[in-house]
Amino acid sequence: MERACRSAKASGREATRAAEENDAASRRAEPARGSKDVMSEDEKPGWFGRLFGRKAGPAPEETETAPEKPPVPASSAEGQPDFATGAEAVAHLPLPPSEPDPTDPDRNIVPDEIEGADLQPIAGETERPPAGTAGDAPARGAEPADTTAQAFEPLAAPSAADDDSRPAPASEPPPAAVPAPDIAGTPDPDVQPIDTAAALAADAVKDSVAPETEKRGWWGRLTEGMKRTSSSLSDRVTGLFTKRKLDATTLEDLEDALIQADFGLETATRISDAVGKGRYEKGISPDAVRAILATEVEQALEPVAVPLRVEAGKKPFVILMVGVNGAGKTTTIGKLALKLTAEGRSVMLAAGDTFRAAAVEQLKVWGERTGTPVVTRPPGADAAGLAFDALQEAKRQGSDVLLIDTAGRLQNKTGLMAELEKIVRVLAKLDPEAPHATLLVLDATVGQNALSQVELFSQAAPVSGLVMTKLDGTARGGILVALAAKFGLPVHFIGVGEGVEDLEPFAARDFARAIVGLEKG
Repeated sequence: MERACRSAKASGREATRAAEENDAASRRAEPARGSKDVMSEDEKPGWFGRLFGRKAGPAPEETETAPEKPPVPASSAEGQPDFATGAEAVAHLPLPPSEPDPTDPDRNIVPDEIEGADLQPIAGETERPPAGTAGDAPARGAEPADTTAQAFEPLAAPSAADDDSRPAPASEPPPAAVPAPDIAGTPDPDVQPIDTAAALAADAVKDSVAPETEKRGWWGRLTEGMKRTSSSLSDRVTGLFTKRKLDATTLEDLEDALIQADFGLETATRISDAVGKGRYEKGISPDAVRAILATEVEQALEPVAVPLRVEAGKKPFVILMVGVNGAGKTTTIGKLALKLTAEGRSVMLAAGDTFRAAAVEQLKVWGERTGTPVVTRPPGADAAGLAFDALQEAKRQGSDVLLIDTAGRLQNKTGLMAELEKIVRVLAKLDPEAPHATLLVLDATVGQNALSQVELFSQAAPVSGLVMTKLDGTARGGILVALAAKFGLPVHFIGVGEGVEDLEPFAARDFARAIVGLEKG
C-alpha cells in the first residue's frame, strides 16, 4: 500500500515538472502578451522609416533562391547562328497566314468569293503549282542543298556539237539614228566670262566707253553729274529766301548749308558776307542768291583752273599718279592715255600697282585700246624697280609721255608713304627733274578727308596738281572749293562719270554755275 502511494506521488511530480518545462519553452518561443513595445532588432524600423512614420513590421522571411545555371560555353563562331539547332528552335512557331499548313486537308479548297469564276492562266506565263505541293518551293524549315562545291568548280569548255545545237541568237535591230541638232540655227548661249582679273579689267574698260547714241556735250554731262549737289543746295536756298527778309538768322542758315556741302568754313563765311552786304532787312530772291553763290565760287576756283601742260622739251614727260585705294587712278590713267594719243603724242604706261592683279590687267586692256605699250612685272614686284625700268624703256623708244600707276595707299600709313618716296628717288637717278608732274587723284565722295590726303601726300611726293573724280556720286561737291582755298593746287581734270568723255579739263565758270543749278552763261 505504501509502495503504491510512493509511486503515485513520484508520477505526479514528474508530470508537474514536465508541465513546467513545457510552459517555459512556450514563454521563450512567444512574446509576452500585452507588451507591444518589445520587438526584435529585425522588426525595428530604420531612421528613414521613423522620419515618415512608417510602422514596424515583421522582417521578410528569407526564401531560398534557385541555383544559377552554369554558363553555356561559347561556340567557335561567337555571335553566328547555330544551323544545327535553328530548325528545332522555330519548329513550334505557327506558319505565316500566307502559307497554308501542309497537313490541312482543306488547303486546296477554292474560297467562296471566287468559286465559279472563269480563272484562266495568263498567256506566256508558267503555271505555278499550289503552295505546299510537289514542285513548289521546299517546305519551311528544310535546308537547301549545298551548292558551294558546284559554285567553285570550273566550267567545262563548250564543245563543237553544243555550238551546232545551240540556236543562233536573234539579231537585234540597229538603233534608230538620232538627228543632229541644228547648231547653225541655234543662238549661242549666254556664256558668262570667268571671274578673273582679266575679265574684271575688261568689264571696267567696257563700262567706261559709252555708246555713240548716249554721248552728250560736256555741259550736259557736267550738270547731270553735279545734280545731287546742286539739287541739295538749291532746295536749301529756296527754302531760306522765299518770302523772307534777309537777317542774321537767315545768313547763319545759309552758312550752315554751305558747310554741309563741304565748301569749308572760310568759303562759307565769305559767301554769306557777300550775300548780306547792303541787303539787310530787304527781300532777296532765291535766283539772286544762287547768282551770288556762282560768282563767289568762280572767283575762288579761277586761280586753280590750270590745264595740264606737257612740255615738249622734257622727253619723256613723266607723270606719276598717286592716291588712296579706290580713288580711280588706273581708270584715270587709261582716260588720259586716250586723250594724249588723240593729240598725236606717243604714250607708254607703267603698271606700278603690283599689289592688285586686276590693276595690271586693266592697264593692259587700256594699252590695247590706245595702242600704247605697257611695262609690267609679276604681282608683288618692287614698284620702284618697275618705274626705273619703265623710264629706261621710254627713253629707249623715244616716247613723249610716260604714265606711271602706283598702288593705292592710305595717307596715314607711314610705311606705304615711304615706298612712294622711294619711287620718286629712283626716278631722279635717271632724270633729276622726274617726275615732271605728280597728280593726286581724289575721290569727291570722301568729303573733308580730301584735305588730309592732299596734306600728307604732298609730304611724300611733289604733288603738282589734282584730279577730282566721282563728283556725280556725292551731294557735297563743294570740297573742291575748300581745297582751292586752303592749298591753291592746280585742278587739271574733273570726272563726273565712268565714260572716257566724262573726264574733262577743269573750267571754273562751268563748275560754279553747275554746282548752284544755273544755266550756262
